[in-house]
Amino acid sequence: MPKRFRPLLSFVLLSLNAIGQQVRPAASAEIHHKLLQLNKLVNVLYFAAHPDDENTRLLSWLVHDQNVRTAYLSLTRGDGGQNILGREQSAALGLIRTYELLEARKIDGAEQFFTRAVDFGFSKNHNETFKHWNQSVLTGDAVWTIRSFRPDIIICRFPPDARAGHGQHAASAIVAAEAFKAAGDKKRYPEQLKYSTPWQPKRLLLNTYRFGTNNTLSESQFKLATGQYKPQLGMGYSELAGISRSVHRSQGAGTPSVAGIQSEYFLLTDGQAMSSTLFDGIDITWNRVGRKDIGGQIENVIKNFNYSRPDLSLPDLLRIKKQIKEVKDPFWRKEKLKEIDQLILDCSGLMTELYCNQPEAVAGSDLSFSFNSIARSEVAVQLESLQWQGGTAQLNRRLANDSLFSANYKIKIPEGTPVSEPYWLSRPGKDAFHYDLPADTLNGIPASEANPGAVLKLKIGGEPFMVRIPLSYKRLDPVKGDLAEALRIVPAVITGFTGALLIRDEKGDLNGSVRLHAMKDINGELSLIADTRPVFKQDNISLRTGQDTVIQFHLETKQMTEAGTSGDGFTLKAVFQSGDFRFDRLQHLIRYDHIPTLQYFTPSDAKVLNQTWKCSARKIGYIEGAGDFTADFLRLAGLDVVVLKDENFISAAGLEQFDAIITGIRAVNTEKKMAYWLPVLHQYVKNGGTLVMQYNTLQDLAAGNIGPYPFSLANLRVTEEDAKVEFTDPSHRLLNYPNKITESDFRGWVQERGLYFPSQWDDRYETLFSMHDEDEQPLKGSTLYTRYGKGHYIYSSLSFFRQLPAGNTGAVRLLMNMLSAGK
Repeated sequence: MPKRFRPLLSFVLLSLNAIGQQVRPAASAEIHHKLLQLNKLVNVLYFAAHPDDENTRLLSWLVHDQNVRTAYLSLTRGDGGQNILGREQSAALGLIRTYELLEARKIDGAEQFFTRAVDFGFSKNHNETFKHWNQSVLTGDAVWTIRSFRPDIIICRFPPDARAGHGQHAASAIVAAEAFKAAGDKKRYPEQLKYSTPWQPKRLLLNTYRFGTNNTLSESQFKLATGQYKPQLGMGYSELAGISRSVHRSQGAGTPSVAGIQSEYFLLTDGQAMSSTLFDGIDITWNRVGRKDIGGQIENVIKNFNYSRPDLSLPDLLRIKKQIKEVKDPFWRKEKLKEIDQLILDCSGLMTELYCNQPEAVAGSDLSFSFNSIARSEVAVQLESLQWQGGTAQLNRRLANDSLFSANYKIKIPEGTPVSEPYWLSRPGKDAFHYDLPADTLNGIPASEANPGAVLKLKIGGEPFMVRIPLSYKRLDPVKGDLAEALRIVPAVITGFTGALLIRDEKGDLNGSVRLHAMKDINGELSLIADTRPVFKQDNISLRTGQDTVIQFHLETKQMTEAGTSGDGFTLKAVFQSGDFRFDRLQHLIRYDHIPTLQYFTPSDAKVLNQTWKCSARKIGYIEGAGDFTADFLRLAGLDVVVLKDENFISAAGLEQFDAIITGIRAVNTEKKMAYWLPVLHQYVKNGGTLVMQYNTLQDLAAGNIGPYPFSLANLRVTEEDAKVEFTDPSHRLLNYPNKITESDFRGWVQERGLYFPSQWDDRYETLFSMHDEDEQPLKGSTLYTRYGKGHYIYSSLSFFRQLPAGNTGAVRLLMNMLSAGK
């Protein structure tokens, strides 16, 4: 690996517990738990493929019962799944799930790591998975985490074979097994040894399970009891696990909090056997580093800990810190100094925050901010200085016990400060299946550090500490009270088309618009570039702070032809140039109540489609589901789309105004009123209407009779996006009117052909396609069609929700035929 990293500070920066980016001390029960963990010298790494694969019950037990530092390594960030909350897909969905994992870890107390693998959706076996993933690269990522985190035990969620139920699940076990062997071998991934040393874990385990009919359990396996009640938590570990797992809201992973003791089973797959505990043969005490005396001193602090006065532990903790500095083992010295520093700050009751009154700032701008700090301790807490890039405030102030100190300062955001964005999305990956790492040392890290911020230098009982405080935006919400989030650094100009897809008109001309949002007053020019050649330019544009400027453009066919555009479509890029500064990125904000506000950027591109389809339907009713691009695309294609609500389903007669009605993905899962709406929809079809239903899943269906005649859904899918498609009835009207559908219309599909195909259906349904993944039996249930009364009913599990945002014109042509069935 090339040496690309920013030098680390020579001192440890402590962030304490952050609530909305504000630094807060831990509660007494948490401090007591951290003391117990300080006395354990052992780490455990849990290993699987996706967010929500982890066994939160076991994580909670390891952290809170065994008081062991525990982490979850997920190969992916969950980019390839479905989103029950909104319309985010792919990288944006992976960003949501990353922070759902981080919020879950705050609850169960474990830590989080990732590799650079991109979740590309369901795969049926590990061979298919490794056609996309580079096994050696991901093994190296896992080795990096193992060498950095140094777990004594690695626990896999899945076996390395078909029992895993998902190719990426099986792949995670294969990567874990190889990394287990490679991490201790200095000849494997030697470039990492600039930053770490080889490390060989003691054992590799499979955490066996029973999921539905898939059972890997056996009473001959090692078994331990979990789920016990812990008074400090006010619940058992299984109850805590249910709360933690339910944070995975984007995938509808709400989990019951089950009280009572339950069993976990383990199978040794490599390393030393065990007989009585997970930690057999591992010295997990301070004897491990030859300092039994430190363990004894920590035990005394635990025994005498006062929940009402945690600051009374400070003198002993300060003395123990001096002892830890003398430990010869560099890894444990570093780790335990970090832990005890955190404990000392927690026991001091230190709260500190930096906040401003604006959510965004531009590099080079001046910003006023407020600084607050307070300690709750009889032991002296002396504030020395507050330092930020380009400025220092000398404080020289002893904090009186429980007395707030406040001050106001100005900061200049340094020129060249990068925009706030996830590091793994900061530049394109080398391929579609792996994120690019801007720096080697970011490997495995779950999220980018908040930037900018300041460093508070202080002394507690004469011992120096440094605490990094992120600069936050803080506001008072009349309903929710104080709300704080990290200050976001943004470009001076945010550039983007008003739509990510543009469609040429019947003459081949293109009309569209670009929105420019200025974060400061700035002048410049806008250029549009088709592939690599400019096709439009407007000079002398003056932008004003906080305002949107929309530039309309019209491109004639001749202009685009001269630029070399051809085929079904091309990419158009918008660039705003001001002197030497180029702005060509679009900002995206993700806001959900259960995670922080998230910001990421994409290139200011739009895909231009040639209108290669016809549609005889004009007015479309749309029923919202779990979030897709269908309604937006149909409007873009010139159709009149009306989102249907409860009042539209009083009678079928009121629906006759629509040429066709289409449901969003998983509509019968997410819209509980579908139980009442479906009979009306079926009557609408019987009266002569056309109903197109997109896929639903098996879980939590609002109604059983989705179609006018019975059919059964199943977890059947075709995950190979290039799987051959055969037409079961090439003469069928849906394949010929108004667009002739051919094999070429199934080229260039992304991620998959379809999912949750029906497995059985009434004989009155007709099929259109037969398709299958390699070495599997043909599936004919991707699309079902029937005449019902005077109308047309179509159920399609084809993944239109992925193809439409990607601008796949073959999928568009097929969907337009479905909507035109009754015309």
